Amino acid sequence: MEHTENQIRLRGSLREMPSFSHENHGRRFFRLLLEVPRLSGTADLLPVIVEEGILNGADLSGGNMLTVTGQIRSHNVRSEGKRHLLIFVFASTLVCEDGPGCNEVILEGPICRTPTYRRTPLGREICDVMLAVPRAFQRADYLPCILWGRTAQEAARCRTRDRIRIVGRLQSRIYTKLTDTGSQERTAYEISALTADILEDETLY
Repeated sequence: MEHTENQIRLRGSLREMPSFSHENHGRRFFRLLLEVPRLSGTADLLPVIVEEGILNGADLSGGNMLTVTGQIRSHNVRSEGKRHLLIFVFASTLVCEDGPGCNEVILEGPICRTPTYRRTPLGREICDVMLAVPRAFQRADYLPCILWGRTAQEAARCRTRDRIRIVGRLQSRIYTKLTDTGSQERTAYEISALTADILEDETLY
């Protein structure tokens, strides 16, 4: 892969068929929704963007599990006068194959926002961290991560520009947002860390 600081591998079932997303520099991209099971029995519904050539090379008619490799990307969009961060998987390969569900993420980058430490009502420790994960052409993807327990304690002591390497999974979370027109059900995407290593300080990308 182009950058070892950003890798994801998913295996799940196709929840919705690919639909046209956008065109960039003459290349057409499509969006699909992958349902990836968790060990708990629930599932994450994860958006995947794939280039037309890669999509055409995969037979999606058999109903088999799909294995996707690529990177997690972020994109800022403006809606209702506010900026929103879109999180999605940018596929580099897509293969139909049977096998158990898979959701493996490796990220490395500097912290770009002061970590937020909190406890759940049941006393579980959580730390929210935003990483600026480097991409080609001096760009970066801004990816929200959740750390738990002892790693949450360690991350809470970090400063911006400290680097962290995270191994975990990409998860979806449904929440309710109150708006001027009433309540709306929305989906947030974040990386839940299984392990996290705090590295040396480094200048932000």
